[in-house]
Amino acid sequence: MSQNSFFRIVDAAANRTSEGLRVAEDVMRMHLNDRHLAKQLKQLRHDLTETLSALPAANSIAARDSVGDVGRNIEAKQEYERSNASETESQNDSGFEPILTANFKRAQQALRTLEEFSKTESEHAAKAIEQIRYRSYTLEKACSLALRSSKNFNATSIYVLIDGCQWSEVCAANQNEIAAERWQKTQLAQTVRALIDAKVDLIQLRDKTLSDRKLIATGKVIAELTRGTDTSFIMNDRADIAIACGADGVHVGQEELSVADARRILGPNKWIGVSTHSLEQAQAAVLDGADYIGVGPVFASQTKSFSEHKGTELVQQICEEVSLPAFAIGGIDLNNAEQIAAAGCNRVAVTAVFSNAPQEQYSEIASQLRAKLGT
Repeated sequence: MSQNSFFRIVDAAANRTSEGLRVAEDVMRMHLNDRHLAKQLKQLRHDLTETLSALPAANSIAARDSVGDVGRNIEAKQEYERSNASETESQNDSGFEPILTANFKRAQQALRTLEEFSKTESEHAAKAIEQIRYRSYTLEKACSLALRSSKNFNATSIYVLIDGCQWSEVCAANQNEIAAERWQKTQLAQTVRALIDAKVDLIQLRDKTLSDRKLIATGKVIAELTRGTDTSFIMNDRADIAIACGADGVHVGQEELSVADARRILGPNKWIGVSTHSLEQAQAAVLDGADYIGVGPVFASQTKSFSEHKGTELVQQICEEVSLPAFAIGGIDLNNAEQIAAAGCNRVAVTAVFSNAPQEQYSEIASQLRAKLGT
């Protein structure tokens, strides 16, 4: 193999890889302000540079022939097309997705070239470049989901968690199962309608006491009521039941189903949320492919006990590091919602602030929450 040709190929492929990754990094850094993904992309570029350092850089530059490269005159129509989005759409995330995709593909194709040609010189370098290529696939997925979630959750701020018995002891006390189910369905429907009328953004059904059949039946009621509205329905923990009842997605904890397993069950178009209790868990959720995260518990809660509360420090830390939509959760009400906003987060997941109030006050509560969150 001609040494000059070898170094020309390596030089061109290395430049294409770095350029493609840099464009993706700029989108994450300057559009989404996502420090975590920007750092991951920067690290990938640096790791490639280090891997290729075994090859004399002077040889690559000396072999470069930009003027005589026949590829300069080979053009494809698609090369200068990035989006058919309208002018309005091009100003938001819709205009960034085709740019992001095109540049990841450019980088990955160049990485494949580097991998193949480095095999003739160094098995170690070839294996290292292969791993960089696979890491680029993970980052492409994470960056794409970050853009999509930024768009999907752009206007969301209020996420309400409910249970099948509607915060009452009536279900537990009622010995007539049929009557209890009828009461539950009636009260459930009334509460869900009131939340929809209050324009809350998401409703999650979280109930560990119901049998699978009752959970599905309850979920179907919520799915039917929220369908066609601006309120989405999320099932807690159970991806299989989310599918069975027609939910818009599932929310899992650190000990429940993994994001990857939930995605296998739900497919690509349903939402997957993850509870996170540390910056490391939030960063992992981004790379795992979550659509949004819950952050907390922030304060002491009336509905769930925790051994420790993270406070607003963790909320601020995560919101400064990742762009994935984050909902602060744990004891949040009208008295402390402004603290969440001050920490840089304008999304909350709540229960008691609604469950302790009459349904006719839901709209006013939601309005006050949004005002305190600045949304």
